Amino acid sequence: MQPATQLEGLTFIVTGATSGLGLGIAQACIARGARVVLNARDDARLAHVAAELAAPDRIATLAADIGDPATGERLIARAEERFGAIDVLVNNAGIFVAKPFDAYTTAELDAFLRTNLVGPFLATQAAVRSMRKRGTGGAIINVTSSVSLHGIAAVPCSATVTAKGGLNALTTSLALELAPERIRVNAVAPGLIKTPLLGGEAEFAALAPMQPIGHVGEVSDVVEAVLYLATAPFVTGVVLPVDGGATTGHW
Repeated sequence: MQPATQLEGLTFIVTGATSGLGLGIAQACIARGARVVLNARDDARLAHVAAELAAPDRIATLAADIGDPATGERLIARAEERFGAIDVLVNNAGIFVAKPFDAYTTAELDAFLRTNLVGPFLATQAAVRSMRKRGTGGAIINVTSSVSLHGIAAVPCSATVTAKGGLNALTTSLALELAPERIRVNAVAPGLIKTPLLGGEAEFAALAPMQPIGHVGEVSDVVEAVLYLATAPFVTGVVLPVDGGATTGHW
């Protein structure tokens, strides 16, 4: 595959593509010449982002909830219909709520598992079937969370850890299973990143001490990690923390 700085000829699917990390990944893909299928739940917001990216010949959209079991198949069908094939699936869409363990409801747990684990699992199944038909390999990249690798007492988020931890395990297991077919499976585990989910400048400043490196990460830090894994032919089964050192130990 081509180096991260040049993505011409590659087709990406990016879920959760209308804000935060997903939007940054989509913007970088378009800027570097890739074709992209954008996915999010909000049809109007999806159309707005597609218009802002200003590359209609290289953009397709699908407004759908990744937690819906049918969405994965629909995404692959959209990519094949518009661009002929899929090269890279980025399972980015996710939800996060920090609260005490015994405060999560059954409905909330179900939502976390559907969005953060089951949806990506089913989308990956659909992508693998498509990549197998083509026979030239491909890449799956899961966006998880550094807190799923190294808990933080100040941020109780057991529902996220349960779902994202499952996605980490899926990443390493599937990497071995699919390696003979040149389908690589990796994950990026972001720490505290400057996205709307985290807040604004006041929150970023307050949270900076929670990162050993002393500041909150940029969206571009995660984007470059995703694009590296998308284009690194000898890398598979990696869960790459992008977290300013948060998973290295206690501080």
